[in-house]
Amino acid sequence: MWKTEDKNDIIVENKGQKKGVIMEIVRKNIIFKGRVQGVGFRYRATYAARGLRVTGWGQNLPDGCVEMEAQGNEAQINRMLAMIQKDSYIRIDRMEITDIELQDQERGFRVKGY
Repeated sequence: MWKTEDKNDIIVENKGQKKGVIMEIVRKNIIFKGRVQGVGFRYRATYAARGLRVTGWGQNLPDGCVEMEAQGNEAQINRMLAMIQKDSYIRIDRMEITDIELQDQERGFRVKGY
C-alpha cells in the first residue's frame, strides 16, 4: 500500500503490482438504533474494525443507542457494518450516518465508556 500526496488517499496494491486505484479515507459518525445494547454489539464492532484496520471508537448512549466513529475507506467501513449486522442477537433498525473530520493521529479501534 502506498500513500499519495494527499494523505487521505491510498493506492491499493494487488499481488505486488501497483493497481492505481485511489480510495479516499473518510470518517463517519454513526448512531445505531435497535437492539444494540446488551447483545455484544461493541465487542463485535471492535473485532470487525480491528480485522479491517478501521480506526475509531464505539460507546453506549443513555437512550439505548450505540454511537460509533469509524475511519477508513468506504469499502472497509461498509464491510465492517455488514459484519456487525450478521450477528443473530444484534438488530439494527436504523443508522444515522454523518461524515465528519478525520482524526490523523488515531490508532486502532476502542470501546469508550464501559
